[in-house]
Amino acid sequence: METIENEMNPLQSLKLISDVILRTKDQLRSYSTLYLIWGWVIALASMSFFALHAFTSSSLFFLPFPVLVLTGIVLTFRYYRSERETSETYLASYLKKLWFVLGICFVLTVFISLSQKMQPFTYTLLIGGIGTLVSGLNLNFKPLIAGGILFFIFALTSILIPEQYRSLLHGIAVITGYLIPGYLLKYTKV
Repeated sequence: METIENEMNPLQSLKLISDVILRTKDQLRSYSTLYLIWGWVIALASMSFFALHAFTSSSLFFLPFPVLVLTGIVLTFRYYRSERETSETYLASYLKKLWFVLGICFVLTVFISLSQKMQPFTYTLLIGGIGTLVSGLNLNFKPLIAGGILFFIFALTSILIPEQYRSLLHGIAVITGYLIPGYLLKYTKV
């Protein structure tokens, strides 16, 4: 069989390299969307949980979590559906699978913790820290790396404070670990 070789002149090679770099930069910014969605969802749920539990006598103080998490799931599916038209890089595929598995871990951690009559906040901070740190390392984005490390610090801090303040700490951790890096990623000049 005869193979046909495609020879590129230097100008074509340079254009191809430039196009790949620009596409990678655009994809890097697109990762911010999920950090912003989940940052706002979890921060609002955590802060609402704290406010309802601390300042009201409502027995439904937990309700912001299921309502907002379901909203986050719907928004995430809509995001992936809209992104389906673009080609997926190996890194994008890896990060999607990582967060899918960690999402399962979040759900299992919440169910296990609640069945043992424990708050899941410390453990969900650890899971969020793993995902954020690994994502930051793979994207080579220092604010996400710092966000992942902050999640670990907040998880350790959560065992040192009274249980009633853990949801508030959780909300603060999500703001510093997801939202701030998410906005920095969105507006980065890579």
